[in-house]
Amino acid sequence: MAFFLVRSRRPASRARLALASSLLAMTIATPAFAQDTPDPAQTDATTATQDQAPETEIVVTGSRIARPELSLPNPVQIVTAQTIEQSGKTNLTEFLIDNPALLGSQSNVDVAGSALTGGAQNVGVNLLDLRNLGANRTLVLVDGRRHVAGYPGIASVDINTIPTDLVQSVEILTGGASAVYGADGVTGVVNFILKKDFEGLRLRAQNNISERGDAGSRFFAVTAGKNFAGGRGNITATYEFQETDRFSQLKRLNYGRTGPSYSFQRNPADGAPGSAGDNPNVPDRVLLTGLLWADSSLGGAVDLDQDFAPDFTGEGGVYDPGTYVPGTAFTIGGSSTPRESYYGDFTPYSRRHVAQAFGRFEFSPAFEVYAEAKYVRSKAVTQGQPSYDLYTTLFADNYFLAQRYGAAAITGDAWFSRDNFDFGIRQYEMERELWRTVVGFKGDLGSNLKYDVSYVFGQSTQRGTNRNDRIADRYYAALDSVSDGAGGVTCRINLPGQTTINGESLGNPVVYTGAPVSFRPGQCVPLNILGNGTPSQAALDFVTVDHTSWARIRQHVASAVLSGDTGTFFNLPGGAPGFAIGAEYRKEESRFVPSAESQAGWLIDDSQASVDTGSFDVKEVFGEINLPILSDMAFAQNLSLGGAIRYSDYSSIGNTLTWNVNGSYSPVRDITFRATYSQAVRAPNISELYAQQSGTFEFITDPCGIDRLTEGTTYRAANCTAALTALGINPATFDPANSSFSPQNSSLAGFSGGNPDLTEETAKTWTAGIVLRPSFVPGLSVTADWYDIRLTQAVQYSTAQDIVDLCYDQPTTTNVYCQLLTRSPTTGFVSSYQVIPQNVASFKTAGLDVTLDYRFEPFNNAGTFNLRFRGNYLHRLNFVPSLGADPENQLDSATYPAPKYSATFDLGWTKGPLSINYGINWWSKTRRVTREQEAANPDYLPAEFIWYKEKWDHELFASYDVDERFNIYAGINNLFDSKPDVGAVAYPISAVGRSFFVGVKANFF
Repeated sequence: MAFFLVRSRRPASRARLALASSLLAMTIATPAFAQDTPDPAQTDATTATQDQAPETEIVVTGSRIARPELSLPNPVQIVTAQTIEQSGKTNLTEFLIDNPALLGSQSNVDVAGSALTGGAQNVGVNLLDLRNLGANRTLVLVDGRRHVAGYPGIASVDINTIPTDLVQSVEILTGGASAVYGADGVTGVVNFILKKDFEGLRLRAQNNISERGDAGSRFFAVTAGKNFAGGRGNITATYEFQETDRFSQLKRLNYGRTGPSYSFQRNPADGAPGSAGDNPNVPDRVLLTGLLWADSSLGGAVDLDQDFAPDFTGEGGVYDPGTYVPGTAFTIGGSSTPRESYYGDFTPYSRRHVAQAFGRFEFSPAFEVYAEAKYVRSKAVTQGQPSYDLYTTLFADNYFLAQRYGAAAITGDAWFSRDNFDFGIRQYEMERELWRTVVGFKGDLGSNLKYDVSYVFGQSTQRGTNRNDRIADRYYAALDSVSDGAGGVTCRINLPGQTTINGESLGNPVVYTGAPVSFRPGQCVPLNILGNGTPSQAALDFVTVDHTSWARIRQHVASAVLSGDTGTFFNLPGGAPGFAIGAEYRKEESRFVPSAESQAGWLIDDSQASVDTGSFDVKEVFGEINLPILSDMAFAQNLSLGGAIRYSDYSSIGNTLTWNVNGSYSPVRDITFRATYSQAVRAPNISELYAQQSGTFEFITDPCGIDRLTEGTTYRAANCTAALTALGINPATFDPANSSFSPQNSSLAGFSGGNPDLTEETAKTWTAGIVLRPSFVPGLSVTADWYDIRLTQAVQYSTAQDIVDLCYDQPTTTNVYCQLLTRSPTTGFVSSYQVIPQNVASFKTAGLDVTLDYRFEPFNNAGTFNLRFRGNYLHRLNFVPSLGADPENQLDSATYPAPKYSATFDLGWTKGPLSINYGINWWSKTRRVTREQEAANPDYLPAEFIWYKEKWDHELFASYDVDERFNIYAGINNLFDSKPDVGAVAYPISAVGRSFFVGVKANFF
């Protein structure tokens, strides 16, 4: 019998701890309003002051009605192109992730190396996440229109498909926007406004590099445009290229006490947490370095007598086990594989080409035709972990076994454990092509009426390649190498009369004992795994494969909007009521075709997968109104009320209704009060509804282990004790952390899929705030807005870890999560799980956003100063995993991250051709140890490590106009070379360290 375990190591820190790795971002926001086309020459969000011209009517994100800025009820933040450029970031997500509202977004650090989930299909995908409630609940628009998704089965937009240099501004709205834009915007909207009507030729080039000579990137963009027919027409075209180097974790092995070289592990000087030997005065876990994976080696750790203690290295030397770290899968010293070598990349290699064109022509004020087209071609590559063997059998007559150790040493079958770096580290590559077109016509019908009719088509085609995966039956057959009877070696299956592969495995759900399915007899090439570098290239070519999946996502959106006001026939004391009515049809399609090898279930290192295909369409009608009750009166400079409603008919879930009401009140021009209240919905996406059952591999840290038993809710200990006792397992000695075969140390196969019985999520959201623009301090604006979001019937697509934790942390084990897993009656370990989404969760979050903008000239000839501050106080972030469960307090969690306080600060100065900006990105300390863990074990860690340190990221930018056509600029990110916290991989700051950028802009014609 051959023993085989699929094992794929992971870092000690949870993957999403790295969400804050954005090196530098100066998130600048306009608090009160958002224009369609702000002046690019402005610095951030200059707000109208008393001495400015009368207000013009503008369109704000979150509304389709043009209205005076003082009556805008929505707390919209604006980031301008200038601010993005000053950050030195050419990746928009890496810039936006420092905005307090977007801290939980998925950036490159989450889709590379060991942090990568979903295989090649997810490499390099960047998704925005408002308020830490999920990217699938954040609606991303481009010029107020929907954009095709960036990943099969979901609606979330890959921000890498939006051209950086073409962005004029980014508008961020918190609060339900479903009544205005449809589903997905239950937490808010991020709207990218692009530059149009460009005239001339503009070039920009930039280069970034770290102080240590790595993590580099290159960026180039060219934009050309021409007005014609007296300005009634314009054609604008742009091309953008960006390339970012792969950044390996091996580059930071000696970067303070951070990264893969350091992690917190069970304290060898203390008993197991919760056991009789646990000393409450001694920390349960301590920071260790020099860790190696126990009982494994690059060239093989060979156990000749099958006593689970390796005797020799694959090269033939005596195996030194080192000193075992109790309760872990690690050792210190000896012949084993260094843990630090395992985790692949911090960020992936990426390259993208973006071409986009705009055109418009006004035949008359009543009829203007417009169109745009975009093509994106991109590639992302990351290296993960090597394949791994744990106690795989070599039979007693194995040719290479006797050759290495001598026939006298072989008394029976042997076991080997090995880290297969010489097979080639597993690599994930994704190539994407995206097309998006917009065509439409609009015009002014007179009588204060305007119309806009448009059609949007988007398609993303994706090819994802997994490299260096092993084919199971070939691998087993090639390992089973024997003498060919003529002094040479062959595979046993090549010999006459052999029709089976002796590949039965322990821990691997795929067992091959029949005829081969992926090759013909006689083709097998013997594989020698004894010694690092010993496998022949011919054998590796036989047992490994590069296999490719394919996906296509399509989106069709047709919409028509009629907007205007009733000024020609009806007015209120404050002016004419404004309105917008319209209809929209949208169809979403997604198809994912795994590789033939994955569909056939041939692979050891990749789960069996099925073709996923699904679609839905929705027909919608909507309306919006704004009632200017009072204006230009004593104690009522402005008073307006408004509302919106949308009725939707989904082919998937039926009918939904969403609505909002809003209002603003300015007793004087200097002060505005504003508020919104809405009911928003999100329809389940295609994957949540229709994904086929497919295999998946995940790690599971068992909550019922003796080191975790007391670290959950008050229900965990009793539930775990009952579950283990029913299997005949002693809870007092159940220690999965100390077993190489447990799902805690070896990934476990399970199944995931969709649920066609899902219904819509519903959110109740409200915001209330104040805007101060004192006339006696020209150039100053201050806002404060409270937000509150309560989401019910939320679709919960749990990970395997979530499922097992939630099973035992509920009041009883009679819950939906316990129904999705089983335990082995022999070992007690979790033996299977099923991941399916259900409408069982709820979320609550609330907080305060504060902004300050101040543009001033302290005295003559001193230049102009710009002071900008964006801050957030997170009051609540609760997650209720299932009906009747206790809420989980996620405030201060590093998992998202969710700091209680966060802020960005910028001070800019401009005098003549010279501009300088100093920026700070900061958030308060966050928890490394959860409240439950600390309450159960006050000595979980040394006291100084219970919390992660605060984030401090300082930036410096300078630019100089050489003349009216040429500008040069440069900057430093992470000015003081701040490092990640002790024992963290890339948290709360990136591991890149101090870095530099330099660029040039040129304008012609």
